[in-house]
Amino acid sequence: MKVVAFNGSARKDGNTAILIRRVFAALEKEGIETELVQMAGMKVRGCIACFKCFENKDQRCAVRNDDINSCIEKMVAADGIILGSPTYFANVSTEIKALIDRAGMTSIANGGMLRRKVGAAVVAVRRAGATNVYDAINRFYGISGMIVPGSIYWNLGIGLGPGQVENDEEGLRTMDELGQNMAWLMKKLHA
Repeated sequence: MKVVAFNGSARKDGNTAILIRRVFAALEKEGIETELVQMAGMKVRGCIACFKCFENKDQRCAVRNDDINSCIEKMVAADGIILGSPTYFANVSTEIKALIDRAGMTSIANGGMLRRKVGAAVVAVRRAGATNVYDAINRFYGISGMIVPGSIYWNLGIGLGPGQVENDEEGLRTMDELGQNMAWLMKKLHA
């Protein structure tokens, strides 16, 4: 089994990546393969509502001049998907929003190609707005027919500067529990 995570932060190895790697440690301990995709510097754009994905039905977005299709391919190949985002003005990053909109539309156009995969949100925040980010990601999972495991709190870690989430003990415990619950769920689904 494999989980692919998308770090939607402009900082490749900042707080969002630290939180994702914490989840990965729990998954890897359970024998689940992991892959981290750093979206910083990727060429991405939002959905243009062309609806060509409904005509093409090739599990790809019709916009092919950026990096989103490589992300969609990884999502299709994985058993579990983590979307990680910092909190920007109480919402997901531009990169994660583009991925949600285009992967979501492509999934619907292709008969629900993400259905029954396990999905988890990971959110980094300075102070407030994180629950909106958590909600936006989980709404994507819900409309895609994915299965979302819980944790001991909402899946967020608090910290401003790079590395400061490592001082959020409750946030780190939440990520540990998220990884354990995600692994348990994936094993149950693949038993």
